[in-house]
Amino acid sequence: MLKMLTLGVSVALMGSIGIAQAQAPAPDWTKSKWGPNDEIGAANYLTPELALKAAQLVKTGKVYALGIPVDTKTPAYPPRAFKITVVQPGQAGSPGMGPSKTTYNDDIIEGWVGVGSQLDGLGHIGVEHVYYNGNKIADFGDATGLKKLGIDKVPPMVTRGVLLDMAAHFGTDVVKEGTAFNVKEIEDVAKKQGVEIRQGDVVLFHTGWISLIGKDDKRYNTGEPGVGVEGAKYLTSKGVVAVGADTWGVEVVPFESKNIFEVHQILLPMNGTYILENMNTADLARDKVYEFMFVLGQPRFKGAVQSMINPVAIR
Repeated sequence: MLKMLTLGVSVALMGSIGIAQAQAPAPDWTKSKWGPNDEIGAANYLTPELALKAAQLVKTGKVYALGIPVDTKTPAYPPRAFKITVVQPGQAGSPGMGPSKTTYNDDIIEGWVGVGSQLDGLGHIGVEHVYYNGNKIADFGDATGLKKLGIDKVPPMVTRGVLLDMAAHFGTDVVKEGTAFNVKEIEDVAKKQGVEIRQGDVVLFHTGWISLIGKDDKRYNTGEPGVGVEGAKYLTSKGVVAVGADTWGVEVVPFESKNIFEVHQILLPMNGTYILENMNTADLARDKVYEFMFVLGQPRFKGAVQSMINPVAIR
């Protein structure tokens, strides 16, 4: 009888523990592990040692431009648009300045920063108006530039880059929209290519999607293959600095659930992991360059949430 009573109490206790564990609150994503004043998130993983190790990957010196050219026809997330106007200020009717007749051209850009190849900063995406490290938009938002989390705060990225060729994995030139890259897909491709994803890496996905630009812009802009929710959590658990792809949004569209841009939320506000959109990965994939030195020094628009970029990969 005593044994039965003891057993009953033990089972009840174990059940209570299980319920308590199931009801345990999730970690508070609004508190950065780098402290309450941190504004650079996963860029904290970057170190001189990582830069030196990345330099050791350079064997041929071949340089790959990862940015794409941008003009008025470049498809972009609505209502974004871009326009450039070239002018010769104050030179109408003049042969030029001084005896040497110097003339010059200047340009004016009218448009959104989030067009073409771009870096999404930590002030870009939030959850119910709360952004990375618990910053509330009411406290740091300003139409003339963010008071915190500006793209100008992001340090230069010099680290190891990893390319995962999803097009080769699926045996196609262009991976179908709605194809999600989660743990299995990411690990399978990494294993096939003989690469390991490590802390401090920049991970890029090649899907062939960017080849649709100028051929089928409507299709390009209305869906895409990309990182799934599980995949995003996996990559952030590895401690990567940034996740990018040759797509306009990096994450899978149509989304895996009713949540809108949930992968963006997991990467940016919840983990401080940067997003690199519209990366030109075709040449890297063609040459089967799966690890390389990644270098990015973005324009430091003060208080901006994004920046147009042209990072380089060096093999």
